[in-house]
Amino acid sequence: MEQAARKLFGTDGIRGTANTYPMTAELALRVGSAVGHVCRREPGRRHRVVIGKDTRLSGYMIETALTSGICSMGVDVLLLGPIPTPGVAFITRDMRADAGIVISASHNPYQDNGIKIFAHDGYKLSDQQEAAIEKFVLSKDNAKTFPPAEEIGRAKRIDDAIGRYIVFCKKTFPDELTLDGMRMVIDCANGATYRVAPTIFSELGAQVTAIHNQPDGRNINEQCGSQHTGDLARMVKETRADVGLAFDGDGDRLIAVDENGCELSGDHLLAICAKELQDQGRLSGNRLIVTPMSNFGLRRAMQSIGIECEDAGVGDRLVLELMRKRGATLGGEQSGHIIFKEHHTTGDGIISALQVLSIMVRSKKKLSELAEIFTRAPQKLINVDIKDKPPLESLPELQQAIADAEKKLTDKGRVLVRYSGTQLMCRVMVESDDQALTERIAAELAGTVQTLLG
Repeated sequence: MEQAARKLFGTDGIRGTANTYPMTAELALRVGSAVGHVCRREPGRRHRVVIGKDTRLSGYMIETALTSGICSMGVDVLLLGPIPTPGVAFITRDMRADAGIVISASHNPYQDNGIKIFAHDGYKLSDQQEAAIEKFVLSKDNAKTFPPAEEIGRAKRIDDAIGRYIVFCKKTFPDELTLDGMRMVIDCANGATYRVAPTIFSELGAQVTAIHNQPDGRNINEQCGSQHTGDLARMVKETRADVGLAFDGDGDRLIAVDENGCELSGDHLLAICAKELQDQGRLSGNRLIVTPMSNFGLRRAMQSIGIECEDAGVGDRLVLELMRKRGATLGGEQSGHIIFKEHHTTGDGIISALQVLSIMVRSKKKLSELAEIFTRAPQKLINVDIKDKPPLESLPELQQAIADAEKKLTDKGRVLVRYSGTQLMCRVMVESDDQALTERIAAELAGTVQTLLG
């Protein structure tokens, strides 16, 4: 534990390369003990934690270590097996558990893994709750907190978790509508949606072609899913489908492909759904919560129809925090995290898809027609692999390069340079109404980042 001083929780839980700190079996054991310790603070009853995971090979190792740690603190464990992250949030509430844990690295490659934790109410942990768990994990002596042998917890598998989650998702689709006659292709990213997604859309009447739904522990997110929609677009055109849906490895993101094979980002889907909720009088405060990564075009389009866009920090947890603070019903990210506060406590790719599909059915419009609600401003995003993450403001050469770029763009564009919250990566994003200028400035800034941090 020589790296104990290092902060564990990033923007989306704990994440790293499997079998390398912090994603080791030893640390997972300590995290499990910490979660169990926090759960036992309310005396007088049995406590339990649910654990779900995606399809990564390392999930078995981490699941076993977490389970051991939780049981060692006198707390029972309910094992759900492979299930989307939002499914764990739902089951945590549905089974009145004290907490829910997801073993997943979301859209990252299979070598990575992570630990996300939900509180008893299905919401991701607050900073204070994460701090309490982190303090316990990094403490050198917790022996006095362990209960006696007769109070050790037990673990069991829950066989009907997926069925419960399927019913929950289907209930968010309007009762009076069906997907009869709709042809769709879904890309399951060889991840956690590989069983539930085909079932849900088929049971609602759609003719479903599923791709990348054969996980082997190593192929999750591999040239598929929400970050790689090439196969999906080709299959949509080949099968003459009405729509293509791409999920990420843990199922909390959605990226769509229209009937022409054109990719629609989370911004497009947010615009479509915001307009629909506004028309129905269900968009609280006519407010949409987005992040600095959202496109200029989305902001302009929403402003033109009287919807205010308000920025949260990057990351779905921060989006949800601002949604709760503002009483907003809809928020999300360009990456495909979309949160429908009426339906769930977290982003859910399948629920997001069902809301978009309901709009298609009710309006009798193709997805390409609905997507005309806004024109995407030219944007260039470059991800630069880096070796470390010093504060960006401590790099004067980079700050000068950003200032020069903003001067070139004047008030007709913007620059955003930020670190990934889950990977050793720096994201450089530039937007303006001039495609050539956008790409040139982005390339120059990415080169500066590469020189300084690569």
